[in-house]
Amino acid sequence: MQRLRKLFSVTAVRLTVLYSLLFGATALGLIFYVTAGTVTLLKQQVTVSINDELKEFAEIYEEAGLNGAISALELRSRAPGANLYIVSNPSGEILAGNVLNLEAGVLNNIGWTYHPFSYTRFDTSKSAEYRALARVVELPNGMRLLIGRDIGEPEKFRNLIFNSLALALGSMVTLGFLAWFFVGRRVLKRIDLVARSTDRIMSGDREERLPISGSGDEFDRLSVRLNSMLDRINLLDEGLKQVSDNIAHDLKTPLTRIRNSVEASLAKESKTAGHRQALENVLLESENLIKTFNALLMISQVESGSSTAQMAQQNISEITADIVELYEPAAEEQNFQLRARIEDDLKVNGNRELLSQMISNLIDNALKYGKSTTSDSSLIEVEARSLKGRVVITVADHGSGIPDNENGKVLQRFYRLEQSRNLPGSGLGLALVSAIAKMHFASLALKDNDPGLKVVIEFPV
Repeated sequence: MQRLRKLFSVTAVRLTVLYSLLFGATALGLIFYVTAGTVTLLKQQVTVSINDELKEFAEIYEEAGLNGAISALELRSRAPGANLYIVSNPSGEILAGNVLNLEAGVLNNIGWTYHPFSYTRFDTSKSAEYRALARVVELPNGMRLLIGRDIGEPEKFRNLIFNSLALALGSMVTLGFLAWFFVGRRVLKRIDLVARSTDRIMSGDREERLPISGSGDEFDRLSVRLNSMLDRINLLDEGLKQVSDNIAHDLKTPLTRIRNSVEASLAKESKTAGHRQALENVLLESENLIKTFNALLMISQVESGSSTAQMAQQNISEITADIVELYEPAAEEQNFQLRARIEDDLKVNGNRELLSQMISNLIDNALKYGKSTTSDSSLIEVEARSLKGRVVITVADHGSGIPDNENGKVLQRFYRLEQSRNLPGSGLGLALVSAIAKMHFASLALKDNDPGLKVVIEFPV
């Protein structure tokens, strides 16, 4: 009983039962409608047939008299499949016709017999009874004429229709309830599987996923979407955990330097100059911390998709050219040659501010870590071109590059190579570039520039 109640709590099951009942009621109404229509049609046929014969007998009676009418009646009564013909005296005694026995009282009333009556034919056994409808008319001499029609065949036809429709209704209702039972059972089983999976997920098993049967039905489509959502949530949780760990590890160093600067200033005997230098160091470290937190905030906003509302068609050629022009003075000051090859009017769908930030981070990263180890002047190449309908942005330097086994790690927050830990930076530049590329559905590849690093970002068509 409890399982049945649980089964009825499923929307699909309730809808199946409701539709089955509605369909059954409709089919039942159709049975009565067709049966009643069939009976009415048969009665109309009987009425028309009897009235036509009465008109013919009336004409014969006017032309040949009573004897002619009785002769015609005797002739027609011997024909195969003949109607019922009776001539009786005023007292109801049968004088002529093809009926052996008649239900009492039929000849007493003039007009139609509105209800079927029983009778016995001459050519059948006395125990065999038939049913018929008839019309009784009174002749001028007081005698009575009955013309009727057997309704055995129409009754069989009506019963056949009724039984066929009833059987069809019973079969359809039975099949409907069987389908409801098995569909409801299957739906309930799938829901139980989903419920058990969600219980394990809520209990802390983040690797658990909703079951997929492989049938491709609506449950599978929903499970695929929910599993993708769980994967995304896990990714964000891992990112949050990683950020927390990295903040605790990497931000400890600048905070320690701030504390040491303050302590050293307080320990000095010459107060004025030492305090000023300490305050400058604190200000510098504080600015670096603010930049770090701003970068973390931007990465979180990009990964959460909060900037997608500003997505629009952007001219990436203009954006790249503006960033290159912005960095030319800094590159020249650091003895870098900044070379750009930018095709005109390249368009991508994206956020202008984030696209600018992405290209700026790549050039800034090249300026920090792309110093050539073989010459005094280093080269940074920036390229924007179209490739088979896709827009490709490339920033390449000729520095020490990144080892192949470190390519995936440098895209993580706060990750820094050993040889670059003594250089300024927080390890968030490429992580932000990766987040922005993902938000724009672009692919990001770190390649060996032999020597140096080549970053290739390819936007979709």
